[in-house]
Amino acid sequence: MQVLGLDIGGSGIKGAVVDLAAGALLTPRYRIPTPDPATPEAVVGTAAEVARHFSWSGPIGCGFPAVIKQGVVYTAANVSPRWIGTNGQQMLELATGSPVALLNDADAAGLAELRYGAGRDRNGLVLVITVGTGLGTALFMDGKLVPNSELGHIEIRGRDAERRAADSARERKGWSWAEWAVRFDEYLRRVNALLWPDLIIVGGGASRDFERFAPQLTVQVEVLPALLRNEAGIIGAALYAHEQLPVAAEMTR
Repeated sequence: MQVLGLDIGGSGIKGAVVDLAAGALLTPRYRIPTPDPATPEAVVGTAAEVARHFSWSGPIGCGFPAVIKQGVVYTAANVSPRWIGTNGQQMLELATGSPVALLNDADAAGLAELRYGAGRDRNGLVLVITVGTGLGTALFMDGKLVPNSELGHIEIRGRDAERRAADSARERKGWSWAEWAVRFDEYLRRVNALLWPDLIIVGGGASRDFERFAPQLTVQVEVLPALLRNEAGIIGAALYAHEQLPVAAEMTR
């Protein structure tokens, strides 16, 4: 079973062909920086360029940093506000010539971690947090996704949480990992007080450095690094396409 997965982020658009039986990349990841400004036309054109790199003509799963409902974009935290109200799924289908399943990027990463990674066989309430340009969240109850949770945008100290606790904030402020961990821990404690999850999985780009900030975390819940690390979004997007698109199910058999 092979599907092309795309992961559109605030800093990069990347993709790879995914082996869904193994939950792993079949090809090296190909990445192009996200256009600035990240308008619909520019981003879709770049995503199509990534697909062309693989000479791909089958189904595509794509994670996108926004609330997505039936292919329509409802928010735009780290891309151009011109995305709001557009049918991103249809735009990607026109640009690539392939059937596309579009979902929130953190939801995509979460699906991969729950199927193949740190959340595999874990029941109860599981929260996956992708830490990168922003803070993405994916919420699962007994393995079932609650889509578009967007808990990275709760208010902390009068500001959007990701402005203090995303990895981009650490880079922007020049904080050490220990200094940043204080802010991230505050965010985790706030989320824990709201939801009381049984497990929190930390993914995204910052998951590569989990051991550098984990000792500073005091939140009273089990916190694990994502096993699929920064590949989770690509793998989860491909998995979502396989499960959601009838065309995908036929073409990947």
